Amino acid sequence: MSKRIWWILLSVLVVGAMLLAACGPKATPVPTKAPTEVAPPPEGEGKEFEGETVNVLGVWGGSELESFYAMVAPWEERTGAKVEFEGTRDLNAVLGTRVEGGNPPDIAALPDPNRLQEYAQAGQLVDLSTFMDMDKLAKEYDQSWLNLASYGGKLYGIFTKSAVKSMVWYNPKAFAAAGYEVPITWDELIALSDQIVADGGTPWCIGLESGAASGWPATDWIEDIMLRTAGPEKYDQWRKHEIPWTDPTVKAAWETFGQIAANEDYVYGGTTGVLATNFGESPYPMLEDPPGCYMHRQASFIQGFITDQYPDAVAGEDYAYFAFPPIDPAYGTPTLSAGDSFGMFNDTPAARSLMEWLVTADAQEIWMKRGGFLSPNKTANLDLYPDALMRQAAEILTTADVVRFDASDLMPASVNEAFWGGTLDYIQDPGNLDAVLQRIESVAAEAYP
Repeated sequence: MSKRIWWILLSVLVVGAMLLAACGPKATPVPTKAPTEVAPPPEGEGKEFEGETVNVLGVWGGSELESFYAMVAPWEERTGAKVEFEGTRDLNAVLGTRVEGGNPPDIAALPDPNRLQEYAQAGQLVDLSTFMDMDKLAKEYDQSWLNLASYGGKLYGIFTKSAVKSMVWYNPKAFAAAGYEVPITWDELIALSDQIVADGGTPWCIGLESGAASGWPATDWIEDIMLRTAGPEKYDQWRKHEIPWTDPTVKAAWETFGQIAANEDYVYGGTTGVLATNFGESPYPMLEDPPGCYMHRQASFIQGFITDQYPDAVAGEDYAYFAFPPIDPAYGTPTLSAGDSFGMFNDTPAARSLMEWLVTADAQEIWMKRGGFLSPNKTANLDLYPDALMRQAAEILTTADVVRFDASDLMPASVNEAFWGGTLDYIQDPGNLDAVLQRIESVAAEAYP
């Protein structure tokens, strides 16, 4: 399947109902910045925004936040302005409360297109085409990325960070020492998991804790499985609510996920550990000696968390990944993708300038070099990725036969949050799956137009 066809498939817009939280926790400004890197700033002289501050709200922390600060450092040096990042895991509630109270951030980093389109529909975002060079954007970004951040034919956001999600990370040295081979099919994956248990080990590390967003890593599992058991057409129907959550194909995807995640013998720390472990920390036991687990399914960005904890670990030797395997041969090995976009709530000259910097290849290459980041800018230099794993991930986005954007990120906020919570309920009580799906269906029935 050609790259052009994939981008067209990604460009379907979803407009959902807007959910503004009546109250929510306050975001906490991050006081310390990481050491910056030297990178060429865009052309222009002078510090036209000396002393000004641009407030950015998002979910990043740890190595991701350090990389974001490194990316904006050249802009700060050139303009004299400062970026103040406010981090929160409860982004929907915090952003909703601030917008509702008339105190939105200047810019917000939104991990799902549907939320951006909701704010655009409500007239709360700045139309970027009023000041950005749209001809230049059209040359540097495939139209699908622009479409996903548009509403009513106007551009309200820009993607600067993308990810491949259909990955199973593993420790090659541990595999070799135990005599294990990388599985090619789902049946082989389950057989390997059983063999690891028989050998006295634990096959999987899974962590679903993420503050108010706890459960989202499980939705990625279910989406990947849905693509492989029901196919891309049924996947599209599901995320648009053209089939109910109680549909047999949806239930089957959850049950397949439960075959691993709800199996006490399969997961590190048992299901209690799955529910209590933070998603970013969950792969760490995989690199211990002896390994606490052998496999971890997570997106390309998890590499940044791994290298943050194990800075001396060598990509391709101490950790690597293989494709999430096919389940029904009829649907092959599709790829699940995602991305973070920036939307601008306050139209100020400094915020405009920062947005213009963030979309450039120069800015994104800084994060590329630091790892755990894929750039959607077509002019970015692929040779700057820190290792072959990231270059391969970037190539997957352009060569996979079937690619779909994260379904939950394209669903209305209320449905997305019900999905997150439903996965936690399911892990705690797999026998209650029908009730879990019915609860999500009830939310969806009200949320979709």
